Amino acid sequence: MSNRDVAAAWRYHDSTKHSTASLRAHPHYLDWDIKPLPFKIYPRLEPTALPRELSPSSVRALDAVGRPPISPGDSLHPLDVTGLARLLHFSAGITRKKVYPDGQEHYFRAAACTGALYHIDLYVICGDLDGLAAGVYQFGPHDFSLYRLRAGDHRGVLVDATGAAPSVVHAPTIIACVSTYWRNAWKYQARAYRHCFWDSGTLLANLLAVAAADEVASQVVAGFVDETVGALLGLDPQREGPLALVALGYQQDAIPPSPPVPAITLETLPLSSDEVDYPAIREMQAASSLQTPEEVRAWRDGTVSPPSQPAPAGQMIALRPLADTAPPAETIDSVITRRGSSRQFAHTPITFEQLSTIMRSATRGVATDYGVVPIDLYLIVNAVEGLATGAYVYRHDTEALELLRAGNYRREAGYLGLGQDLPADASVNIYMLCDLEPVLKRFGSRGYRVGQLDAAVTGGKLYLAAYALRLGATGLTFFDDDVTEFFSPHAAGKSVMFLMAVGKGRGNKAIIDEHR
Repeated sequence: MSNRDVAAAWRYHDSTKHSTASLRAHPHYLDWDIKPLPFKIYPRLEPTALPRELSPSSVRALDAVGRPPISPGDSLHPLDVTGLARLLHFSAGITRKKVYPDGQEHYFRAAACTGALYHIDLYVICGDLDGLAAGVYQFGPHDFSLYRLRAGDHRGVLVDATGAAPSVVHAPTIIACVSTYWRNAWKYQARAYRHCFWDSGTLLANLLAVAAADEVASQVVAGFVDETVGALLGLDPQREGPLALVALGYQQDAIPPSPPVPAITLETLPLSSDEVDYPAIREMQAASSLQTPEEVRAWRDGTVSPPSQPAPAGQMIALRPLADTAPPAETIDSVITRRGSSRQFAHTPITFEQLSTIMRSATRGVATDYGVVPIDLYLIVNAVEGLATGAYVYRHDTEALELLRAGNYRREAGYLGLGQDLPADASVNIYMLCDLEPVLKRFGSRGYRVGQLDAAVTGGKLYLAAYALRLGATGLTFFDDDVTEFFSPHAAGKSVMFLMAVGKGRGNKAIIDEHR
């Protein structure tokens, strides 16, 4: 199946939309007897323990989240095993544990994940680092260790797989994000493929913020030969899929391409006694896969040409972010450790300055191999001091909010967020919409991955910025076409990628939402 067959992306997107009719027609009941393990465990591999004494960062969270990407030439700190441990801990590590009355343990992670099911695994492909031998490793959050899958320097395989992406050619370390589909599909069925990118996006927002704080160059790489990456990592293509790479750091000497490596099959513990197959996930992964380095290079060459934005028709309100020197001064490490997902919001308003700071921090951009994707941010404002209630769109070019329609839309916000109380109670709901047509035209079906991932990284940055301001936030699902209709005619033809609700947690408490 060719990546250029964009009909495959449309089929998947349309078939996994939520509507009141689809939820009634296809009710889903969780079978708790087969709930999958939240970890991938290799019982026959010896763990390489990562250092647990991590040097704390003094960089405040808002600076780390909003800092422009560090270019490779400005990467000031070579990555060693302790720096790598920081990146892994604050993106995919366990930050705290809760034991329930029945004795069950629940592990809270650094980054938000749909349903708290944690189906995204990180793999490390590196040359010799200070404190770590060259190899291909899987990160085990359960014991904060690396599991070596292959010895030796195999970065050249990724140079070939990415069509010699410049950031990969000079990267001392590359991290790969991989989803084990069943660990999320157990709850979300075929829609879990969207969650692959939502959850890797929020994880990457953390990783990129910590890399910026630690002055390590980073670039998200979405273009690669899927089969080559999967084979290098020993993935089962029927159950797992590579989603994105992150090139970290910079070395002067370029890494030459190297031939594919022999296949490996490594035993892992069963996730559950039974697994339900959702073929639409595999079909969409296959339809959006790239086959050769030449195809990757062609895929990467060029930019999206989004349709021009209509001239503003409503009142324009320029953002008023807090001064860079204004409190809070909480560090990125502290905010990630404290972050959760709010289960309740008070109706107490946030300030326009707080909202402005969150918006600016989250929209400063990310270094990627695919350039800029037209993700538009639409807002339903319920309670923001200094800003009238109503529906807005964010204008990136002028850093201003355009009022589309004034009014109290709490009830509509609740309905659009799958009829939940959280979006109705939130101070503001931020919807990330994408005009998929030019994205798919430019990138083929793989553009669907890019649109979802790009929006989710922005969502993850919204998360961190909100918590840096001592506010609450949570990601939510939505009724797809109803959101588009609500913001139309301005949003006509666009698709919802991500929804973030922000407000003050009731009782100023926010914890992981297991039902996100």
